[in-house]
Amino acid sequence: MNDDKKADIAVIGLAVMGSNLARNLESRGFKVAVYNRTSTVTDEFINEFKDKNFLACKSYEELALNLKEPKRVISMVKAGGPTDAVINSLKEVMTEGDIILDASNAWYKDTDRREAECLEKGINFLGVGVSGGEEGALKGPSIMPGGPKETWVHLQDILEKISAIADGPCVTYIGPGGSGHFVKMVHNGIEYADMQLLAESFHLLKSLAGFSSEDLSKTFECWNAGPLESYLVEITAKILKKNDEDDSPLVEKILDKAGQKGTGRWTAQVALELGVAIPMICEAVNARILSSRKEERVHASEYYNLETKPSLDKQELATKLENALVCAKVIAYAQGLKLIQVASNDFNWGIDISEVARIWKGGCIIRAKLLDNIQSAFKADPNLNNLLLQDDILELILPRISDLREVASLAINSGIPALCFSSAISYFDSYFTANLPQNLTQAQRDFFGAHTYKRIDKDGIFHTEWE
Repeated sequence: MNDDKKADIAVIGLAVMGSNLARNLESRGFKVAVYNRTSTVTDEFINEFKDKNFLACKSYEELALNLKEPKRVISMVKAGGPTDAVINSLKEVMTEGDIILDASNAWYKDTDRREAECLEKGINFLGVGVSGGEEGALKGPSIMPGGPKETWVHLQDILEKISAIADGPCVTYIGPGGSGHFVKMVHNGIEYADMQLLAESFHLLKSLAGFSSEDLSKTFECWNAGPLESYLVEITAKILKKNDEDDSPLVEKILDKAGQKGTGRWTAQVALELGVAIPMICEAVNARILSSRKEERVHASEYYNLETKPSLDKQELATKLENALVCAKVIAYAQGLKLIQVASNDFNWGIDISEVARIWKGGCIIRAKLLDNIQSAFKADPNLNNLLLQDDILELILPRISDLREVASLAINSGIPALCFSSAISYFDSYFTANLPQNLTQAQRDFFGAHTYKRIDKDGIFHTEWE
């Protein structure tokens, strides 16, 4: 085939995210080859967008024949086995110098393995985190590529053209190996915490001050006009405004069982392995797990009545919650970014945290006004040990921290679960406490396991016969 008739790039997997990304690429002037394992899906896509510059392929061989050299293919299939199957098929038809981009929510160690396997055949591989949901994939997501830098340079123009814009394209080279998928994984962990905080706020406003759905929607709209301005607050206001066919709030008819696809759990697991405390993200995962036990919870509620009656002033509670949310959201970001820092140091990735904050400012699910402050903090001090230690961040949260403390206390005293708010203030207090009670913990370890301990008044390692 004449090179002019060949596609610039291919997308494999035409579910919502894949089809929208293909449309995004085409809208930026690229000719896009498309392939789906079920050929009828490819046919339906081509028929729907027959006036656009797409090229349908019914096999991997046909896909390879219809791509310009070097061949560039984006895999948009489910992470795990399906991704491996696509890559193995592509390795049979691609040649040295060709490029595979895996844009799934892959486990970062799988990305390392896949890169090594592809390089054995001379094929370049990028593990690319993509955030923004359906709308982001179509209009411009936040993109987090990891892998060989020379491969990124070859694709930089394409990825910059299809990404969201916020102080420049919302894409940057993250680092080698699985770093791009690692950063996307942590992004999703922060997303879990952010969503849980908003759910807890929703619950507290209803239970403690009797907010109606209209009150709730207006409150979240108001919050979105201030320091809490963000995509998640914006969509929460819209969700709370939506009524069902009978004019009752639709959200009240949705079963309280939250799903999860694993990235939040992975974030918690990796943090434990690397020795980084991210309790808010862990509690957000726990909250979803507990929510999934609906039948158990209904049964348990018969044994202990936690019903609360509205007793607080609406405006006062809304103001305190707004301040508490600012603090808690910053603390969640601090935990997630600390995890990225530690991983970057341990794995020699060289990740620029200020750039991570910048590309999260547009396109992605956790885009928020607060990221301006976070980007500035790490730009001023790339080696900042913890976001909470930066002067401007402290000025933002210290005047509000008493409201975070009060909100957590109100929830506990009222019997309203608030795992993330409670975790946020506990993390803050632990981090800013010079002397923690783990001296007793270490003594206990020495008592039953002869694990030894250090002293504050003498050098050396000590063990005591406690009895």
